[in-house]
Amino acid sequence: MTARDAPAADRRRRTLLAVTEPARTLVSLGAFAAGLPLSGLAPRGEPHPVLVLPGLMASDLSTRVLRGWLRRLGYPVVGWALGRNRGPTEEVVTALPALVDRLADEHGTPVSIVGWSLGGIFARRLALRAPAQVRQVISLGSPFALAGRPVDDSPGARVYRRLAPVHSANRISLSRGSLAEPLPVPSTSVYSRWDGVVDWRHCRQQPGPRSENVAVRSSHLGMGNDPAVLWLVADRLAQPRDDWRPFRRPTRFGLGTLFPAED
Repeated sequence: MTARDAPAADRRRRTLLAVTEPARTLVSLGAFAAGLPLSGLAPRGEPHPVLVLPGLMASDLSTRVLRGWLRRLGYPVVGWALGRNRGPTEEVVTALPALVDRLADEHGTPVSIVGWSLGGIFARRLALRAPAQVRQVISLGSPFALAGRPVDDSPGARVYRRLAPVHSANRISLSRGSLAEPLPVPSTSVYSRWDGVVDWRHCRQQPGPRSENVAVRSSHLGMGNDPAVLWLVADRLAQPRDDWRPFRRPTRFGLGTLFPAED
């Protein structure tokens, strides 16, 4: 393949991934059901509040499996209760910071935030806004590297552009740095080269002592149900607050095969 052919091949691949997203999401659901007997072996840590944020045009219904999984592991977990995610509307940029503050105050400890797609971008901004209130951030297929830059032509970006008229001029965080830079709190970015909604290359952060990227084989729409993602989220939440360490692929029961090598 010549350099001239590469962009066309990339577009064909991305189109194929987008078209097959629904079918691959059903595969993730089936794998989750089949793997339920192993759920008792998932890592468990200190109970602390966990906030789960949905992706673009999704609601708390989309994160029901993920939240149920975390609840079974013993975490007090909540959704965002803001309906469908249409982007940074005035309601979102006002209510989300207040929700994080309330959860941290009620439980007397910082909040872990799990954000799916656009929800992960919000999660990173919340950590920049008030790092003392946020324990860690876990983003699932979140194209945060595009924040503040012209959006690409991925399916997710096209939907986001159409919603621009309802977006607020205010922001959750006023930080002008790149969202791909390491956060002031531990952060894990989960991405998949098989993502058919956003470009996985925009879902990775700069690695550092407390920032990492972990690859999975999930579709975008199936990340909240994918066994590898669920195991990874459990492992990250189980990290001690003052002794966070990078993810190590599990070795038991062949679970390590769920995680492809990092690019």
